[in-house]
Amino acid sequence: MEHWESLCPGGYRFVWDEALFPPGTDTFLLSSLPRLRPGLRVCELCCGTGLLSLLLLQRQPALTVAGVDLCSDAVSLARRAAAENGLTDRLTFLQGDLRRPEQLPQSGTWDLTVCNPPYYPLSSGRVSPDPARREARSEVSCTLEEVCAAAARLLRWGGAFCLVHKPERLTDLVCALRQAGLEPKRLRFAVPRPGAAPSLVLAEGRRGGRPGLEILPPLTLRTPCGDPTPELDAIYFRTQEVTP
Repeated sequence: MEHWESLCPGGYRFVWDEALFPPGTDTFLLSSLPRLRPGLRVCELCCGTGLLSLLLLQRQPALTVAGVDLCSDAVSLARRAAAENGLTDRLTFLQGDLRRPEQLPQSGTWDLTVCNPPYYPLSSGRVSPDPARREARSEVSCTLEEVCAAAARLLRWGGAFCLVHKPERLTDLVCALRQAGLEPKRLRFAVPRPGAAPSLVLAEGRRGGRPGLEILPPLTLRTPCGDPTPELDAIYFRTQEVTP
């Protein structure tokens, strides 16, 4: 069953289907990391139904965004969302395998790539029996190294790659970025509440960047009382009305 929701009152509408992987907090948190400015060319890998692309356009309307995903059903929904929001002139989606360069957009031309990739290697024992969840959360169709390699291939020199991952794979993440020629430049941990261990890590690598890693203050999701923090409310557009 399809579900259509608005990012905020007067904002863009996104779609998800119960047969596919549902939207999660990690996608919203990732949308807060990239440094956006008018005119950027952005490519989203593993785009699913296009939620992250819409979040970035909601924050900065003057972007050109392309999304890539292996799942034809997800790409079809993403295209419908682009049409629903009147964004087909600057938001496009294509079905493709990020491991195959010929199925990706033009190499070396993108200012920013973003991705919410599968988190768990097949050896972790966390493979879901549900096909949609298996593809979205386990490295069945692409590994972390392959995601980083595809992102680097798409970026211009000096372009940035932003992604979200699990803290327990931080070593793998940093090594994969460097192996792909993407120097880790910024890290930010998301914590459920003050004093808790991180549940997610947001990372930025830069193609051709010089060594030097900035550790940003933690992104705290809840107060000690369990209420959403002001920053989380802002990420979910709960404190403002936006009209595209």
